[in-house]
Amino acid sequence: MTVRRLLALFAGVACLAALVIGGPALWTRWQARDRVLAASQAPAKDVAIVFGAEMYPSGRPSPYLKARLDLGARLYRGGQARVLIVSGDNSAEHHHETTNMKRYLVAQGVPASRIVEDEYGFDTYATCVRAREVFGVSEALLVSQRYHLHRAVATCRAVGVDAVGVGDVSVKRTSGRWNEFARRELGANLKMVADLVTRPTPSTEGDPDAVPRALATG
Repeated sequence: MTVRRLLALFAGVACLAALVIGGPALWTRWQARDRVLAASQAPAKDVAIVFGAEMYPSGRPSPYLKARLDLGARLYRGGQARVLIVSGDNSAEHHHETTNMKRYLVAQGVPASRIVEDEYGFDTYATCVRAREVFGVSEALLVSQRYHLHRAVATCRAVGVDAVGVGDVSVKRTSGRWNEFARRELGANLKMVADLVTRPTPSTEGDPDAVPRALATG
């Protein structure tokens, strides 16, 4: 193979890689344009979904999860969300993610009756689909770190949830892993595209009346 052909091959591979990686990232940003806001800018919605993150075996939330929960509690206290859905994996014996998320929020003054546990929100796609299909949510605020929210908003919109993201950036000041997690979004965007194309069916376990019942609570 001549040097010219070798360079052309490398250029073609580089263009293909840029398309595969950059395409989903650009689509995600386009779908979430003007929809990732600070808490002070967030519109009022009936429901805010707080995405799960690492929960320590002691039941104490990691700094990333604590920041998300604090932001969710702030939205509730400010009247921007009437009900909080805490979404994560509650199956592991050692940490019971959504149970402890709810416990933390109650300790912050959010009434237990206004918190709905999504125990099968194993990833962003599952959380968005289950919000719509299990809990009947058609619009919501999404609460997570800012770098995650473009993907979360794009995913929810693609499965029928009119979503606005409310992003935390406070952890960036104290965590040495923020940039690492942000870079992981490039790979996560590829999984998002695969999920949206293949449309796997998440668990349908859950109480479809949970959100209406929580909204009706005085």
